[in-house]
Amino acid sequence: MTQYVYRFGGGMDADGAPSDKTEARNLLGGKGANLAEMANIGLPVPPGFTISTEMCTRFMQDNGVYPDSLTGEVVQGVAHIESVTGKKFGDAADPLLVSVRSGARASMPGMMDTVLNLGLNDDTVEGLAKTSGDERFAWDSYRRFIQMYSDVVLELDHDAFEEALEIIKEDNGFFTDTEMESKHWKVLVSEYKTLVQEQWGKPFPQDVNDQLWGAISAVFGSWQAERAKVYRRLNDIPSEWGTAVNVQAMVFGNMGETSATGVAFTRNPSTGDSAYYGEWLINAQGEDVVAGIRTPQYLSKAAREQANAKPLSMEEAMPDTYGELTTVFDLLERHYRDMQDIEFTVERGKLWMLQTRSGKRTAKAALKIAVDMANDGLITEEEAVLRVDPMALDQLLHPTLDPEAKRDVLTTGLPASPGAACGIIVFDSDTAERRTEMGDDVILVRVETSPEDIHGMHAAKGILTARGGMTSHAAVVARGMGRPCVSGAGSLSINMETKVLKIGDRELKEGDILTIDGSNGQVMAGRVETIQPELVGDFGVLMVWADKVRRLRVRTNAETPQDCQVARDFGAEGIGLCRTEHMFFDSSRITAVRQMILAANEAGRREALAKLLPEQRDDFRQIFEVMVGLPVTIRLLDPPLHEFLPHQQSEFEEVAAAANVGVETLKQRANELHEFNPMLGHRGCRLGVTYPEIYEMQARAIFEAACEVAQKSGEAPIPEVMIPLVATARELELMKDVVNRMAEEVFTEKGRRIEYLVGTMIELPRAALMAGQIAEHGEFFSFGTNDLTQTTLGVSRDDAGRFLTQYVDKGIFPRDPFVSLDIEGVGQLIELAAERGRATRPGIKLGICGEHGGDPASIAFCEKTGLDYVSASPYRVPIARLAAAQAALTKDQ
Repeated sequence: MTQYVYRFGGGMDADGAPSDKTEARNLLGGKGANLAEMANIGLPVPPGFTISTEMCTRFMQDNGVYPDSLTGEVVQGVAHIESVTGKKFGDAADPLLVSVRSGARASMPGMMDTVLNLGLNDDTVEGLAKTSGDERFAWDSYRRFIQMYSDVVLELDHDAFEEALEIIKEDNGFFTDTEMESKHWKVLVSEYKTLVQEQWGKPFPQDVNDQLWGAISAVFGSWQAERAKVYRRLNDIPSEWGTAVNVQAMVFGNMGETSATGVAFTRNPSTGDSAYYGEWLINAQGEDVVAGIRTPQYLSKAAREQANAKPLSMEEAMPDTYGELTTVFDLLERHYRDMQDIEFTVERGKLWMLQTRSGKRTAKAALKIAVDMANDGLITEEEAVLRVDPMALDQLLHPTLDPEAKRDVLTTGLPASPGAACGIIVFDSDTAERRTEMGDDVILVRVETSPEDIHGMHAAKGILTARGGMTSHAAVVARGMGRPCVSGAGSLSINMETKVLKIGDRELKEGDILTIDGSNGQVMAGRVETIQPELVGDFGVLMVWADKVRRLRVRTNAETPQDCQVARDFGAEGIGLCRTEHMFFDSSRITAVRQMILAANEAGRREALAKLLPEQRDDFRQIFEVMVGLPVTIRLLDPPLHEFLPHQQSEFEEVAAAANVGVETLKQRANELHEFNPMLGHRGCRLGVTYPEIYEMQARAIFEAACEVAQKSGEAPIPEVMIPLVATARELELMKDVVNRMAEEVFTEKGRRIEYLVGTMIELPRAALMAGQIAEHGEFFSFGTNDLTQTTLGVSRDDAGRFLTQYVDKGIFPRDPFVSLDIEGVGQLIELAAERGRATRPGIKLGICGEHGGDPASIAFCEKTGLDYVSASPYRVPIARLAAAQAALTKDQ
């Protein structure tokens, strides 16, 4: 019989869980595995049990029906908690209360459901009041339980319960929850039960076992909540993993002034500094901190003083418990060899550990922590390389606010997630998503964020909240996403009806421009100037370590000298794709391009091409000067001719004057060139076959520029002339003859020879299948994975966004195939083409130049396939370098 329940705490051993940490995490989820491990090393962990991720998978497959065996296992799990605590579940005299929490193998903070204080009803609340000696605490816990259970399990209107709480506080002149007394909580409990009856049609569940199974099912079900799906999609977490459920004895941070709750990191998750970082609240439960319901206090005295805050830190208010906590911090960081994110509760002076996990951190912090730990000997250099998410580097590769720029500072909140962002104000996540799709940069402004805001947070450039601390939902998720965030800006007042933000006597409407600085918490009206980043220090150190171990070379996709220089500064080792058509669209030469396209004969085309040659040559000269000594892959003209055609009367007149022909003649010629499906029409090498003079001009420009740069610098670039959209070996043979002929002409004229290659872009399935024949003529293959994905799947990447999200959610594709390579399908064609190409030409150079060249998962595939290089956009070159190193280190895993 399959075991689904695994107990921990109270001296319990592994209870049959795998000893291997990875296997344990896969089975028990991150939270469950770490709870068991903390208990096993002697830390104070409330006893409990974990229902495995395998049960979640079965729960989904069986439409919410549990196997009969699970009931007995859960009963044994509850009995284990009872035996350790000495309390009975459902006992009216001395009740056991439990928490029910999720725990996937990958951290998904706030994305799934939690139920606290489970086991309370009209009878057990009286018992809790007597045994605790604190009636206020008992009824506060009961109202929390009803509110949370009604939201999470019964799926009732959360706002109605919040409104009832606000009304009773207002009626009594209270500002905070802590001012409420037991009599007020009793009244609120009665109102909450009435709300349940009205909305649910039945009384609030009083049977504690019904409560437990309802909560377990709700937590499993939350794996399929929309916010969880969005988070998984954004973080490449497979839907089949599922979540575990952790049922654990409650410990209470809301039992008066000697009780507290908190969230802490063993190092600063924003900067990486080796200093305890966290927040706590006296007389509170964990949700009060992470949900931003109350603005918490600082953990350490130094942090409080730095923020110039008045409420005492935990270090000052509870020095003994704080000392015990810091000892645990150090132990856990050494044990897990990584910065830890910890949740704890103090119940009447006793410390309890509720969770530890590797903490979410910014890219800057990830770099510093990895480098510091390697320098301290806690991890190796290779482990440090593996510790940093390549995609997180994107946070470091973009501008920050200019410290010298004028700032109209409206207020200052908490610097919850570093970086700067500027955009229009929006007040809800749906609007944020919609305006982003329209091309706007947006700042999402909320009183506080909730897990349902995940899509809006992802769409926004930055996040601003009125409530919540630096460990609130907004802060943690924003840091994980790399979004700047300012939280706890208490002077903010938001009117959702009028869509107006008020700060003091200033008002800003939805659509007004706002700038936030997540590094210092400033909120500014209008736009603030930015400066480019300098990638030095820890970044440079980690890149050196990465370059030591990577095999794949990293090039860039660029066609301007500026982009080439950015890429080279970021460590690019050449150009993997220079798109020459972008040069043709330049306003200074578009008329000559149109004259060439609309010419009625070869003589007319050559006349126009002669005008383009000097400019094309100068384009290549500037690129070669930046990339001197490095390979530069230049794709000859690829797009369909219709993209260059004039559309306005004035444009036709301009071309007619340049070509000395009539406007109507040109319009007729344009009509003749019309194609119904131009992306599969007269483009790529088909242009070269029908109009070889186009490729002759481009080849001449390439070789003349290369010779000029070689003469001036003494070091030649290495042109790699790429023929696009080849489907047959004969197409490549013909175009290679054109290129070679022009090369010989130029070399004879210049009295100089330079090294060069002629190859092709593999972007059609037929080209992949016929790679053996094509390699007879091609000296390199560059896989154009954008078009290869389109032509293999029969899906337009320009239009697929309308339905691909649903395809990912339904498991048809594991992720967007235009973002991360379809390894199962398109990957097979690449492997086949590589194998057949090498069989014909053993030394053939192989690389990819589609957008997948900057995607870590796709880069890992390229490493396993044995390609020679990947090519990425300039700002993704560092990402590709780190991903290539990680791929080399994990190739055999």
